[in-house]
Amino acid sequence: MSTAAGHQVGDGPLSRAAALVYTLLVVELLLLVGAAPGLVALVALDRHVSNLPLVALCAVPLGPALSAAVYTLHHQHPDTTDLHPWRRFRRGYRANLGGALLVCVPLLLWLTVIAVNLAHLPVAGVPGWWAVPLALVGVSVTLVGANALVITSLFTFRRRDVVRLAGYFLVRCPGGTLTNACLLAGTVGLTVLTSEAVVAALGSVLVLAVLRGSAPMVAAIRKEFTC
Repeated sequence: MSTAAGHQVGDGPLSRAAALVYTLLVVELLLLVGAAPGLVALVALDRHVSNLPLVALCAVPLGPALSAAVYTLHHQHPDTTDLHPWRRFRRGYRANLGGALLVCVPLLLWLTVIAVNLAHLPVAGVPGWWAVPLALVGVSVTLVGANALVITSLFTFRRRDVVRLAGYFLVRCPGGTLTNACLLAGTVGLTVLTSEAVVAALGSVLVLAVLRGSAPMVAAIRKEFTC
């Protein structure tokens, strides 16, 4: 009876909340370790337009680390006594390294080109209103990239199929798209007002929010596009 009671206590809301907090803390630490080579260099860079390509280069290690974080939080074990998120993170990092790079490197290239163009509009003699469509393209590319990273972290598809599905579900699941758009706006605002370090410290929470917003997309892909 005492064993059953202990198991009941271990499965309660407080225990589940504590397990989630523990998992988020571990994933945050692993996320920072995985992205550390780029983050250290990124913090040291001056906020100048000429450094935009270097910023993109520094962000490359973040892609596989984010993919591993998505994998870890998605496969979080319901048993609160089985807390080994570092094992799932390692498994996800190894399995998704190539796919994550194939998603994040083109994404960073696109965003770098857009950011450089936005920064040099006056020099190029382009009307100021061109900033609006360029910014919209940048937001759209980022949202497609977020979907693609979630898909490639949880499923095995060809890269072109990942991109197609990511764009398709951008329209089909407007709730998830709106969630990611709000998270993107909040992340950009927080970075501008504070620093990249503050955003990095909230990495696991942001990943969890993206994953929760992507739940309808993940469920639809599993039902309609997998055996």
